[in-house]
Amino acid sequence: MKPFFKTLSAAALALILAACGGQQDSAPAASASAAADNGAAKKEIVFGTTVGDFGDMVKEQIQPELEKKGYTVKLVEFTDYVRPNLALAEGELDINIFQHKPYLDDFKKEHNLDITEAFQVPTAPLGLYPGKLKSLEEVKDGSTVSAPNDPSNFARALVMLNELGWIKLKDGINPLTASKADIAENLKNIKIVELEAAQLPRSRADVDFAVVNGNYAISSGMKLTEALFQEPSFAYVNWSAVKTADKDSQWLKDVTEAYNSDAFKAYAHKRFEGYKYPAAWNEGAAK
Repeated sequence: MKPFFKTLSAAALALILAACGGQQDSAPAASASAAADNGAAKKEIVFGTTVGDFGDMVKEQIQPELEKKGYTVKLVEFTDYVRPNLALAEGELDINIFQHKPYLDDFKKEHNLDITEAFQVPTAPLGLYPGKLKSLEEVKDGSTVSAPNDPSNFARALVMLNELGWIKLKDGINPLTASKADIAENLKNIKIVELEAAQLPRSRADVDFAVVNGNYAISSGMKLTEALFQEPSFAYVNWSAVKTADKDSQWLKDVTEAYNSDAFKAYAHKRFEGYKYPAAWNEGAAK
């Protein structure tokens, strides 16, 4: 939920990673390293995801497609955002899917892991949702906006408000690390109410607008398509990660093809309406 990244530990970063949470590991992690990867000869692929949308994508669409090509697919589901990368690096997984690139980059640097991103996947985006006011046109001087209080997601909220023209950020700042100190002008005199991310859906009754993480919007029964505005950046669209040695493997090419196939796109548009889709798809969230 994931450079201010340098100031936070991996555990703290895990708390702010903009990805879906889950339950305890559903099964012991199979040893991916036990199966020698000799390019196309590899026929068992072990995925690691958080429980929820990323695991559902594997079970509902990716696994059947890969099985048609002769692969055996195993899925390990995690509840935290630290173990999946460690399990990947240790060979317990072949690929994991749960994190955005800023988190991956910081985590692998801190832990000296030889892993890398492979391809993006549909991701529930951060969005501005109606509270007491129901449209963007109703914004007024002094409007209240609730926003996540962790540094990563608060920076994202500020970038959204800047894009809306409600505030103006200083020129040349790093959008991934924006803070209140980077606000050059508060054009609408917006009052930002900082809250724990999990409290944001409930805050809508008390504020004019709320900036809500996609996973918390979904878990609270909100529809992503109800968002009045979604972050324009693809920086927080989540990526798959693999061991660097596997970057050019045939099995990864087959997995990548499955996630970018017309069949998967059609599935994602129907099953994950309102998500932010991979930049490679050349489209935004569903309308």
